[in-house]
Amino acid sequence: METLRLSWADEDIRGRMIFILKIFALYAIGIHIPVPIAGVDSTVLSRILEENAFFGLLNAIGGGAFKKVSIFALGLGPYITASIIMQILTQTTPAWKQEMKEGGEYARRQQNKRTRALTLVLAVVQGFALIQTITGLSQGAISLTPFATAGIMVFWLAGAMFLLWMGEQISERGIGNGVSLMIFAGIAISVPGIISQSAAGLSAGSLQWWELILIIAFLLATTWVIVWFTAAQRRIPIQHMRRNFGTQTLGGQSNYLPISMNMAGVIPIIFAVSLVYLPAQFAGFFPPGTQWRAAAEQVARYFAPNFQNLTDPGVLIPGIVGALVYFGMIMAFTYVWIAMMYNVEDISDNLKRGGSYIPGIRPGKQTVEFLNGVISRVTFVGAVFLGVVALSQYFLPVISRGGSQAFGLIGGTSLLILVSVALETMKQIQANLIVKQYGN
Repeated sequence: METLRLSWADEDIRGRMIFILKIFALYAIGIHIPVPIAGVDSTVLSRILEENAFFGLLNAIGGGAFKKVSIFALGLGPYITASIIMQILTQTTPAWKQEMKEGGEYARRQQNKRTRALTLVLAVVQGFALIQTITGLSQGAISLTPFATAGIMVFWLAGAMFLLWMGEQISERGIGNGVSLMIFAGIAISVPGIISQSAAGLSAGSLQWWELILIIAFLLATTWVIVWFTAAQRRIPIQHMRRNFGTQTLGGQSNYLPISMNMAGVIPIIFAVSLVYLPAQFAGFFPPGTQWRAAAEQVARYFAPNFQNLTDPGVLIPGIVGALVYFGMIMAFTYVWIAMMYNVEDISDNLKRGGSYIPGIRPGKQTVEFLNGVISRVTFVGAVFLGVVALSQYFLPVISRGGSQAFGLIGGTSLLILVSVALETMKQIQANLIVKQYGN
């Protein structure tokens, strides 16, 4: 609260925060602007979108935009998927990797151009797949002409690119990572609806008071664990060499190299969420009733975590397999992201050039091996933490049937994104305040 008070008192930081709030307000308005679809029963469409787990996840992250068939229905999903592909291609393409290492700002702009171009392509593909999935699930209740399908895709494509533009504006003129804050806003917008559903459940008797208290305690405990792991560090001691300049002796101080327990943040979960439901989207490319459609839907069942029915092996076994796949994706993306973002050899070289070393470890190869070992162990713990938290929302139906639909939307993945982005943004605000103090 003190940080927020000081930041609001500073004119420049207050202006940046107000700009973020304006973008959030624009986002909230856009969520309630539906794409015009002639001849479609809105009640049937709403029922289809509410009953499907994948669409429920899109609604949770996008503030209910998909349920309303809003212009922002695609959200930032195409951009996130494009970023995953470009990150992998950059690391596996020597020319691009060298360009990113030596090109500076120019290379970053070229990478952004390629990512935006791929985002356009993926937005078209995902939009078409989602439309086909909706029409297939409606079992003939919803029928769209090619002209109507093209119109919806144009609106969704424009909305996805506009969301990306708003995120970039936040990064340039606001505070923090714009894309992460847009995802944060989408989840935060869903909270009032979740509270309303809980109140309705209490009134109808489908949600008991003890269930509500138990779930709130579960969410508070999960939040505490997320904050603890996000702030936790493995501090490696660093010794600076002494240097004599005439009669003066400089250096010789001790410091530490912080290795965060959750270095990857929410990026692995966002990547995993984008990929775990890809089979369900691919199923939309095939006509209903075909062998290819049935095969894609069967694969999709084994990719989605599901613990809603513990007595039916036909539902439970695919759900357990889906949970393991989801958990494995998070583990893999955590290691891949850390490997791309943290170059241990560069850290070792920087320490050596600065006349610093790790006590008991020789500079050079031994330092690289030591850092690799520490980061690998810390990354394993962080990856397990991310996987457990991400899966926690799928265990809520086991705790409470009445509250699982509402609180499942802000548990696990959504809660981790909310807390992590909030903590990271607060760090950015504190860093701005420190710069202001030094400037004065």
